[in-house]
Parts: sequence; C-alpha cells; structure tokens
Amino acid sequence: MNFGSLSALGFIAKKKIALEVLYLFPLYLFFIGVLFGYYIVCPLSINFLGTYSVADQVHNDFDLNSYIGLIRASTLASGFIFELPIIIYFLTKIGLVTPEFLRTNRKYALVIVLIFAAIITPPDIASQVIVAIPVLILYQVSILISKLVLRNQKRKEKNGK
Repeated sequence: MNFGSLSALGFIAKKKIALEVLYLFPLYLFFIGVLFGYYIVCPLSINFLGTYSVADQVHNDFDLNSYIGLIRASTLASGFIFELPIIIYFLTKIGLVTPEFLRTNRKYALVIVLIFAAIITPPDIASQVIVAIPVLILYQVSILISKLVLRNQKRKEKNGK
C-alpha cells in the first residue's frame, strides 16, 4: 500500500464524518426542540389551561384528547422551530439570505419571535421570555452559520478561479 492510497482513505474518512454531521445535526436540533417543547412549553401551557377560568358558570373541560393534542402540537412546533439554523443554512447556500440581511432585520425578528412566543405560551411575560430566549439564541447561531457559509463559498470561488 502506498502513501497515495493512505491519504485517499483519510480524505474519504474526513468526508464521511462531514456527511454524518450534516445528517445528524438536524436530527439533534429537532430532538432538542422536542425536549424543550415537552419539558418547558408543555408544563407552562398545561398549568395555564388547567387552571384557566372565565367565570364560575363556564366549566373548564380539559380532557385526555386535549392534553395529547397540546403535547403533540407543542413538541412538534418546538422541534421545527429549532431547525432554524438548518433553514438559514440552505437559504444562504442558494443566495436568498445573507448575514447582513439577518443582522439588519434582527429587530423585526425579535418582534416576530416575541409575538410567536406570546401565541404559544400562557399570557404572562415569564413564559413568553422563557420560550423566546432559545429562539433568539438560535437566530444568533443562524447568523453565524450564514457567515460561515458565505466565507466558504468565497473561498471556493477564490480557489476555483
């Protein structure tokens, strides 16, 4: 076996690791999002819906179907929200989003995240902030990922020319 074939094996192993990361990272993000939805969002929502009362004449009927539907919706929504860095990666790759665009529109993203958090959480500020903080962190990570994608594309263009 010569040195060329050994270096080729190393190159193949490096590409295999990169492909595994590319496939496993979205799954990890989704799983973390599901855990966040199950352990953070669901207890807040269930506590609110279980104790919510409009008036004494209106009976709160929170049954098993409502409970399962709430858990399913909360966990899946949280799982999909945690895919934000992957979505930004692909949007940057095809040229629809740039890090500058994400930075300049950060204030609008903050408002959208807070509105979304207000919709999916009980009507108190603490719950809204608890849900909004991880999404805002993911937005910041998305800006970093977009910057890395553009840097790699520029490096490839420079080496290709």
